[in-house]
Amino acid sequence: MKAHRGATARRVAAIQIRARGTPEENLAQAEVHIGAAAAAGANLVVLPEHFVYYNVKDLVAAAETEISPSGPARSFFARQARKYNIWLAAGTLPLFAANTKAQPRAAALMYAPSGEEVARYDKIHLFDVVVAATGKRYCESDRYNPGSEAVTVDSTCGRIGMSVCYDLRFPELYRILANQGAELLIAPSAFTANTGAAHWRLLLQARAVENLCYVVGANLCDREHEAKPTWGGSAIIDPWGEVLAELDDEEGFVLAPVDLARVAKLRQDMPVLNHQRFQTSLKDDV
Repeated sequence: MKAHRGATARRVAAIQIRARGTPEENLAQAEVHIGAAAAAGANLVVLPEHFVYYNVKDLVAAAETEISPSGPARSFFARQARKYNIWLAAGTLPLFAANTKAQPRAAALMYAPSGEEVARYDKIHLFDVVVAATGKRYCESDRYNPGSEAVTVDSTCGRIGMSVCYDLRFPELYRILANQGAELLIAPSAFTANTGAAHWRLLLQARAVENLCYVVGANLCDREHEAKPTWGGSAIIDPWGEVLAELDDEEGFVLAPVDLARVAKLRQDMPVLNHQRFQTSLKDDV
């Protein structure tokens, strides 16, 4: 664990995990790091994308098991939030859209310290590419349907704008979140090792600077994985682009303070959000 000096009452943590073979193993590992981050003073804890069911092939079946808040992962996250009195951004789970059991969505859930699910963001931008350097094919749309709504939620660490992984390449989403009052942007991720080496930290810093927001990127790690190498590099970035805390390829967490007065002061001194000349909105057909 690496922490930024001068922490205040509001602290955020990004947890970095190397996915195991079963959901039970992954949740057990998450529990270790959630407890450690909470003990270090974290008020908000962000987990990586898709870490629970990373090695499960049948995501429709997984979505069936998580169809209600009493599902194994959802009830686990609720217990952890209550136990440690924290806000918990639970990575993503495969969840069905309301009133349907079609192909699931990659749903990011936010838990309040009460254990209540207070927000859900369905990943909008799906990673459908062939990585030129490795020839590996990634096609999330084979397994997921996209979401269509930007989501913010109020917390004791400020107003949080929710996003997931590949969303980081689409700055218009983050401008919408900033326009909705987001002061802190979160990006639970499973960023690939190849693209992560080139762009992960750069994208986190860009989204922070252009919106004058804190950014928390919680990534899976395992750069040497034979089939699905992920970059790691989980980091917390301040609104001026400074890296407050960062991991390499090891499991653990990073911790840093969030100063909402700094966000307000920077937005007053550098009022870029007031200088927009183009309107940004989500397409109706995503």
